[in-house]
Amino acid sequence: MKKLLLLALSGFICTFTFAQQKDWTSSRILQELKELKITGSVLYIAAHPDDENTRLISYLENHLQVRTAYLSLTRGDGGQNLVGNEKGAALGILRTQELLGARDIDGAEQFFTRAVDFGYSKTADETLEFWDKQKVLADVVWTIRKFRPDVIITRFPPDARAGHGHHTASAMLAEEAFDLANDPTAFPEQLKHVSLWQPKRLYWNCSAWWDRDIPNKAKDNPDYVTIDYGLYNPILGKSYSEIAAESRSMHKSQGFGSSKSRGSQLEYMVYTKGDRAENDDIMSGVDISWTRYNLSEVNTLIDQAIKEFNPEKPQAISDILWSIRKKITATKNTPNNYKLLRLNELILAVNGIWCEALANDYSAIPTDKISISALALRRLESNILYTSVKFGKNASAVLPESMSTNEMVVTQDSLVIDDKISNPYWLNNPFSTTYTVEKQELIGLPENKPAIQVHFTFAYKDQSLTISRPLQYRWSDRVKGELYRDFVVLPEATINANDKVYVFSNNQPKTLTFKVRANHTDFSGKLKFDIPNGWKVEPAETDIAITNKYEEKLITIQVFPPEGASDGYIKPFIESINGKKLTNSYIEIDYNHIQPQIMLPLAEARLVKLDINKKGSKVAYIIGAGDEVPAALEQMGYTVDMLDEDGLAASDLKQYDAVIAGIRAYNTQKYLPNYYDKLMEYVKQGGNYIVQYNTSSQFFSDGVGNKLVGPYPFKLSRDRVTEEDSEVKFIDPEHPILNSPNKITQADFNGWVQERGLYYANQWDEQYTPIISWNDKGETSKNGGLLVTNYGEGSFIYTGISFFRELPAGVPGAFRLLANIVSYGK
Repeated sequence: MKKLLLLALSGFICTFTFAQQKDWTSSRILQELKELKITGSVLYIAAHPDDENTRLISYLENHLQVRTAYLSLTRGDGGQNLVGNEKGAALGILRTQELLGARDIDGAEQFFTRAVDFGYSKTADETLEFWDKQKVLADVVWTIRKFRPDVIITRFPPDARAGHGHHTASAMLAEEAFDLANDPTAFPEQLKHVSLWQPKRLYWNCSAWWDRDIPNKAKDNPDYVTIDYGLYNPILGKSYSEIAAESRSMHKSQGFGSSKSRGSQLEYMVYTKGDRAENDDIMSGVDISWTRYNLSEVNTLIDQAIKEFNPEKPQAISDILWSIRKKITATKNTPNNYKLLRLNELILAVNGIWCEALANDYSAIPTDKISISALALRRLESNILYTSVKFGKNASAVLPESMSTNEMVVTQDSLVIDDKISNPYWLNNPFSTTYTVEKQELIGLPENKPAIQVHFTFAYKDQSLTISRPLQYRWSDRVKGELYRDFVVLPEATINANDKVYVFSNNQPKTLTFKVRANHTDFSGKLKFDIPNGWKVEPAETDIAITNKYEEKLITIQVFPPEGASDGYIKPFIESINGKKLTNSYIEIDYNHIQPQIMLPLAEARLVKLDINKKGSKVAYIIGAGDEVPAALEQMGYTVDMLDEDGLAASDLKQYDAVIAGIRAYNTQKYLPNYYDKLMEYVKQGGNYIVQYNTSSQFFSDGVGNKLVGPYPFKLSRDRVTEEDSEVKFIDPEHPILNSPNKITQADFNGWVQERGLYYANQWDEQYTPIISWNDKGETSKNGGLLVTNYGEGSFIYTGISFFRELPAGVPGAFRLLANIVSYGK
């Protein structure tokens, strides 16, 4: 059983928003005009962020110009992270933003289900059991009914060829939802918000990755559609393959930076369900014009706008666009609100109108009264009038100053903040297998709706349109230039523990440090703690007084463990002066390729009292892809020196009882093979060099026979054990790693999370001794997760065991086993 760390309008409710607005170049305006003419839509379905084929998505959105969206069943929270330490829900937020960045580049939209990514799964049966198939299936049906795609395309086949249980499940669910979306007996509760919908066809985006003979099979085969995604778009100045590489490169946390390819390149889709496409046209037989809504005159008007568009005087087509808008709004028989929102933006763009809403800070607390500036600018001569601006959903409209060409109109007002804090909506409730989302309308949305929106109204003759802008904070960085971030609502104060886990190996107390952050001025309250039975805290409460907003205060306490083994959570909270109980921590996720994101999980840290011994006192940790193992080593009582290349070059390694390479160090630190001789000399002289998991595809070794990592050759594979409760067998029960300084027993492998390990060795020199064997149900034993060899006076150890997951989760047995590995040879 999988165990994870817990921490309207008719039709589709559109997520087409403009936060940090794109530049409306003349080429973009022309591309938008051409896309306005097309009413068809395609939904692409797979399992994770980075599963999507950006080549095909770029082609569909920008060449066929059909409305395209990607439904990722998960947010990728069970994956790894090459750019930082985020794991679990925090990684899911990062990868969500990477997906939104990818869609910003290729032009498509992004949706999700409530499924939690629980890491690698070998079968669809395990995946669907873990997720609760009906919940995730309901979300796929919901998305189809809302988005109303003419065509659905899956990334994976519905069988073991997909290579991952999540992948296989995504195709199986798509096929089932294809039929159920038009079934009134399927999830009837959804029909309060959406109507039934039947897509015309479902295809699988097959690849030579599954079948090298695809090009031959597809030739002159009516079951296949072949497209050339290498085509060049002269309006955009790029081929679709170039756009796709830029889009895919947004998946930086997964190391998916892609080179741009140019020239003719083919993609294949094979028939699965519904009507077959004809003539290599995935949209064949679908009326993708406005005629499908009895608005053929709109087609004519758009053609006229395209013909008359003049980049030097774009406002000349404004009258035509207003006429189009009038015809669309005059009928209820429209596809959904999406096209109208796009048209509204296009009308403003051709008239050179810019508008945005700014706050003087990026956050406020509930009940704060904040000042908002609504900025509007018309940069071209035009007859459009700026008639009103409304600050928030329920506010009264404010009459702005009259608008003159190229003169900024600034309208200011104030607003009292409501009491809803800005935690990601899918993280507002405890979760395990699927996220709990209370409002049906929120399911599928990629992120929170803006905390506050400002609504700008413009008029022309007898028509008016309203554009909404999210409230943002804008500032200038001396290196990066102009930057934006979303305005958020925070608790009065937040509390963060310095560590996620505190390990007690004896009855002595430990000093714990908590950071209290004030989110408004002149905050005061009392810091208190909920603790497990048998534990004691001194002092039990501490007065807090902080003068400045965002100021932080460090509070130290003594925690006394009970006599016997025990584990639980210490949960700090603040009783504010106004009587509120504040229980949230504050986590900010900030990288150059995304806007800063926050999450506000409940404040807590795990306390673990266990029987653990260690040998040695000082270790070096070679920085890898980023993990929290060094913090765990410090909790075990080791002094940890973090080494980058300069540190490794300069250090006398003899001072260390062990040198440990962080996860994926040989994948991410290309200098490491250059220090092979130094590291092996350290081992020869009595050192203990421990290498944690690396991916096999990027491992700096040519396999057996190449000594770039250990003293003797070994080869990594994709072998892993994903069942965290799989049976453990000791290959050599008398080996010191299982006996000293801690006696390792079966009980040490209870309570593990997500998996046992990954990227085990599958071939190794006879000098290595395998220590532990385990396997998923129905599979052969995997013995290469922990290899040990003596070399000279010291030792080398390779381990694919997922210490990077188990230690932050506070798994006692993982600490004991790692202590033995680090102590080996002492």
